[in-house]
Amino acid sequence: MNTDESSLGRCPDCGERIPEAWLLVEYTKDDGTDGTWAECPSCEDVVAPE
Repeated sequence: MNTDESSLGRCPDCGERIPEAWLLVEYTKDDGTDGTWAECPSCEDVVAPE
């Protein structure tokens, strides 16, 4: 496993790191900021990484 893999952030449900490979959607919010949805490899939920 590549330990240098970039992270999207942490799962708000279980706290595990979410690797970029688990990214599902990138979008622009109404306020102009970027948002992401990703699947957590640990709890298998679709979340907005923190």
